[in-house]
Amino acid sequence: MSGDTDLIKLYSGRILALAADMPRTERLADPHATVKKRSPLCGSTIAVDVILQDGKVSEYGQDVKACALGQAAASVVGANVVGLSRTEIETARDALKDMLKNDGPAPAAPFEDLEVLRPARDYKNRHASIMLALEATLEAIDQAEQSACA
Repeated sequence: MSGDTDLIKLYSGRILALAADMPRTERLADPHATVKKRSPLCGSTIAVDVILQDGKVSEYGQDVKACALGQAAASVVGANVVGLSRTEIETARDALKDMLKNDGPAPAAPFEDLEVLRPARDYKNRHASIMLALEATLEAIDQAEQSACA
């Protein structure tokens, strides 16, 4: 029963609020790249569309089918990703992974709201869902950069 109580506490009001108010949920009509990723463990999925301009994300769209934790992470990403470079997003991804795996510091601004997901570090089966938005975004940026160079 204690495990159930801990899991209920994990889904805090802030996490649920982020999940309920996810920005940029409209898919882009003509993206430079689209990536769909799925977490095999829990089945969470995300599709990310990006348009790049001068090496930065200028437009972003996402379709997220995930637990509240994955939705909350995607909400923070969607709210902050426009205007950022691949390096800035990669830094956030690496910090989030370190926070979840090693209790490292939360990602820096503009992704500091990912701190709300710190309690999920004890639920390794949820990590992949939390990481989906940043990983899909980075993969989409890579694809967009590759097609621009082709």
